[in-house]
Amino acid sequence: MIVPDDLPLSRAGVDRAALSRTDDGFVAAALTDDATRVLLVCDGAVVTTTGSRVALLPPSEVRVPASDDDGWLLLGRGEDGETYLALRVPDRRPAPRVGEASDVLVHAVPTEVGPPTASGLPDGLTWTPLRDIGADLTAHEAGLATTAVALDAWHARHPRCPRCGARTRVAQSGWTRVCVDDGSEHYPRTDPAVIMAVVDADDRILLGHAAHWPAGRWSTLAGFVEAGESLEHAVRREVAEETGVLVGEVSYRGSQPWPFPASLMIGFRAHALSTDVTVDGVELTEARWFSRDELAEAVRSGDVIPPGRASIARALVEEWFGGTLS
Repeated sequence: MIVPDDLPLSRAGVDRAALSRTDDGFVAAALTDDATRVLLVCDGAVVTTTGSRVALLPPSEVRVPASDDDGWLLLGRGEDGETYLALRVPDRRPAPRVGEASDVLVHAVPTEVGPPTASGLPDGLTWTPLRDIGADLTAHEAGLATTAVALDAWHARHPRCPRCGARTRVAQSGWTRVCVDDGSEHYPRTDPAVIMAVVDADDRILLGHAAHWPAGRWSTLAGFVEAGESLEHAVRREVAEETGVLVGEVSYRGSQPWPFPASLMIGFRAHALSTDVTVDGVELTEARWFSRDELAEAVRSGDVIPPGRASIARALVEEWFGGTLS
């Protein structure tokens, strides 16, 4: 059974301190406090210690340059009143090329998302993609790292005003950007996406292989919610478009942020009314039904690489499977 608050990147243990964001001197004051802890973030990766623990450094140990106009982000406050900040570090990959989908990183696998090469880290620390370690972090670490990665990605992709094209400046401790010309405020973007474990009358699960994935990678179906569309309709539309399978009953299972760069994955169990599969050939190149025994054997043999453990897709599959896939 999925416990929504236990999904790897949905866990959190820090007060987001929203009321402190509008205090213009809050971050500056926090940087003079020895109790403050700083997380370093860049391009989907965070700095970690030996054993893949998120490195939370006192301000005096941070010696890397900040990114763009203001690289500091207020993440929240702990139970004892300590402040948590993130520092956005430069040296990221370029934006998607002209003609390339802006959400190209949403479906990437961890091996395609390399950590930055920024220098200046204290000895014993390294950059690690959040996708790789999200399932192994504590709730405290996961909440901080997921928020930092999401905000960093938004700032990197929205340096200009969508209304007039002018430059924007960072405000509210990293939680807004304000146009320097027209004064309009802009807030972090979140793109809702549905993700679904589709099951048939024989309790088999429908999994697909995306066109750009490496051989053997299989996962649940997913897609972005369109303008003016309900979540349930999005589930039925996406399944029909990608595989030709018709879906009836849809039940909510849980949600998880997926900040690569800005998705909120909303998980469902969907019950199929038909079983004939015809892939679209664009997003999916293969799709097939698996019984539990078939999937277990395919994973054991290496013919199927299941979704990463940090993803809600893995949770949806394992909920149906009734245990851990290994």
